[in-house]
Amino acid sequence: MEPSGNSTSNHTSNSTGAEGSWEISDKTKLCRFLCYGSEGDIYTAREQGRVSMDNAGALLTLLQDGRGAEVVEEIKHFALEGRAVRPGPALFALALCSQHSELKTRQAAFKALKEICRDPANLFSFVQYKKELKEGMKCGIWGRALRKAVSDWYNEQDPLRLAAAVTRCKQREGWSHQDLLRLSHTKPATDAVALISKYVTKGWKEVQEAYADKENSEEVVQVLSYLEVVEKAKHSCDELEVSGLIEEHKLEREQLLTDHLRSKQVWGALLKEIPLHSILKILGKMTSNKLLEPRSSEVQTICDRLQNEASLKKAKIHPFSILLASENYKRGQGYQGKTKWEADVSILKAMDCAFYKSFMNVEPVGKHFVVAVDVSTSLTSIVPGTAISTAVAAAAVTMIFSQTEENTDVLAFSEGAVVPCSLSADMTLADVTAELVKFPSGSTDCTLPITWATENGKSIDMFIILTNNPLWTFAASPVDSLKKYRLASGTASRLVMCGLTSIGHAIADTEDSGLISICGFDSGAFDVIRNLALGLI
Repeated sequence: MEPSGNSTSNHTSNSTGAEGSWEISDKTKLCRFLCYGSEGDIYTAREQGRVSMDNAGALLTLLQDGRGAEVVEEIKHFALEGRAVRPGPALFALALCSQHSELKTRQAAFKALKEICRDPANLFSFVQYKKELKEGMKCGIWGRALRKAVSDWYNEQDPLRLAAAVTRCKQREGWSHQDLLRLSHTKPATDAVALISKYVTKGWKEVQEAYADKENSEEVVQVLSYLEVVEKAKHSCDELEVSGLIEEHKLEREQLLTDHLRSKQVWGALLKEIPLHSILKILGKMTSNKLLEPRSSEVQTICDRLQNEASLKKAKIHPFSILLASENYKRGQGYQGKTKWEADVSILKAMDCAFYKSFMNVEPVGKHFVVAVDVSTSLTSIVPGTAISTAVAAAAVTMIFSQTEENTDVLAFSEGAVVPCSLSADMTLADVTAELVKFPSGSTDCTLPITWATENGKSIDMFIILTNNPLWTFAASPVDSLKKYRLASGTASRLVMCGLTSIGHAIADTEDSGLISICGFDSGAFDVIRNLALGLI
């Protein structure tokens, strides 16, 4: 599958597709920053560090060159088209553009604000980034442009959706809706927004007094009714009543009190609608707190949703995310604190089923891949920050590519030998893992998959090399081998080096824009691979 019509490759090549410039341009660095928060060629899995100016050199250069409008367009592509691993870098870049000296850049950034900040959490992050970028400067952040943009964010929302948003996400990053409405001097554009603004700034009691004897529009009545439900749930001690309100009005756990979340009955109602991503994150805690008992209706609800194709498709959940959650749940212990639990067998079976069914959520790239697994060292190590072994991680990656991409060659390599692996669609994860680890181990040489492609006349768009050992001794550099392969095959090939046990250092040092190193592995790594395969980073 090629990039969409408004997307263009950030790399150039000649008619052969191989000898073009592979230098890393400022545009490419910007796109890498927007994808995973760094301009460099290293993606570190599960890294959640705060985005800062230290990693935004190319972004500043492009702004200084008068390319601000182009930068804002790229921010929109990464934020709205699912290209980014996390939202922080795009929000940081948008904040930087919004206070650039060039008027057109500022205007483009503020115009894109509502589109990119689709929920309050993103809006709060954007405002906080603006505050951090202004630190040390005499001027504040609340100029006319920001006040208008924030006011428009509230005024242009659907009133019922806005009422749900302000009661679900009340504050983040040290900011609240009350802060933003006050500092932006928001003048409500409609009676419904005026009602929500009063609720946020003055509270429910004043809203009741102000609207009790009014002749209200249908829209205002709907918002009043919704807020009344939220307040009723907030002040109710009756589990049955709260459960009924959740089911009837689709209330979410963020709108409830902590005491409500200790009730099995309340969770029974919540589990019918709560996003699957959220369920996967809290399975261990819920089991530890005895909210999930064996053969209970709550367990059955979770199992039904995990095995329902429509639910999985709606959640757009990636199979690798399910695998990580499953292995963590199976582990029976959190990474922080003392929380422990005994994993429910039914839930584990449902998660296993969900792993295979969720392959339908992986959108094919339409390129020719080689996924090569280094079996030279023991694959029994654990991928950092997870409960998954490197052998299982490698098997999962090979399965996902071989079953979602029509042209995928899977290789096992070590000690001068490369063995093609035939994986059938009916093989389980355990079968694939056993297939990979059965080969004898030896020394590591990560040039072997590229040599194999050359010797077999293969035209490969992307090499994905999975190794347990981030450091190795080899006769030639994989980067040099890749360059020679490009010339010999006439293919604009790219390479991803995955050090499954690496915790943040480069696998290869290169200025070649067709190569990225991945340290560790998570579902975000698939976004990085996809973007590189399509020439977007």
